Amino acid sequence: MNFIETEIKDLFVVELNKIGDERGFFARTWCEKEFADKNLTSRMLQANTSYSKDKGTLRGLHYQLSPHEEAKLMRCIKGAIFDVAVDLRPDSETYKKWFGIELTESNRKMLFIPEGFAHGYQTLVENTEAFYMSSAFYAPEAERGLRWNDPAIGINWPVTEELNITEKDQSWADIS
Repeated sequence: MNFIETEIKDLFVVELNKIGDERGFFARTWCEKEFADKNLTSRMLQANTSYSKDKGTLRGLHYQLSPHEEAKLMRCIKGAIFDVAVDLRPDSETYKKWFGIELTESNRKMLFIPEGFAHGYQTLVENTEAFYMSSAFYAPEAERGLRWNDPAIGINWPVTEELNITEKDQSWADIS
């Protein structure tokens, strides 16, 4: 795997090292040792999939409070998403900064999101499926979120006219 640094510390785009022939290719999508060698969270406890039938479906921005903070490794396996991470680490130089990337079934890129970040994504096409691994078990009592359109963060979501978002995700508070 190739780990590409973003402008936010500890947040990485991960590209596959494909070994191919006329039949297609093979690539590793997870290796505990490679993540540990980069000093990144290397223990994943849960794997999740999310299917969205409509373009413009927005999920997030979610995070969990300590001690249930979670790192995530996000990948789109069908369709396309705009994946976003927001740095919520108060001591970070990039506190309240966001990073967004298009993850698609064809580019096969992944986003590694460390603990201390809010995360969300928006579907760019119909019938999209995302797959991600998480370093912590879901703890409903620790679940929190940020409003998707908080002006203090200023995320430029690509789809605005066909927005499909739950009432819960619309009601999260702005960042303080």
